[in-house]
Amino acid sequence: MGSLMEAVEKFLVDDNWSFHRLENKPILRMGFKGRNGRWECMARIREEAGQIIYYSSLAAFVPEEKRLALAEFITRANYGMYIGNFEMDFVDGEVRFKTSLDVEGVEETLTPTVIRHLIYANVSMMDKYFPGLMSVVYCDVVPAEAIAKIEGRE
Repeated sequence: MGSLMEAVEKFLVDDNWSFHRLENKPILRMGFKGRNGRWECMARIREEAGQIIYYSSLAAFVPEEKRLALAEFITRANYGMYIGNFEMDFVDGEVRFKTSLDVEGVEETLTPTVIRHLIYANVSMMDKYFPGLMSVVYCDVVPAEAIAKIEGRE
């Protein structure tokens, strides 16, 4: 098998994703359109560590006055989540969902199916929680209510 970068690029090509590689960096960028919104995605490859990190990032940065409410939303969303997590940079308000793989020493286990699960688990969770993220930031919805609506507990 080739490098992790080659494996991810091959999966994306075979799965008909449009993407580009950042020059001189182990990063692939692409957009994604789900049922509930659009956002940017990034695959960061750490060859030496045997790791692939996949991010879905909101296009807009959360205004400073909304960051505490969104931090509550993210904490509630992350609680009990089995695969991946939301994170927010309190400095600039960037919000993203992260999934990752560590295949160091067992690179032969990195199949297209494993890469598919990494990527599609990521974008499906971002799509599921996207309306709640937006409602907390732009419509002043209470984080607990937004989570209850998403997770069917209202």
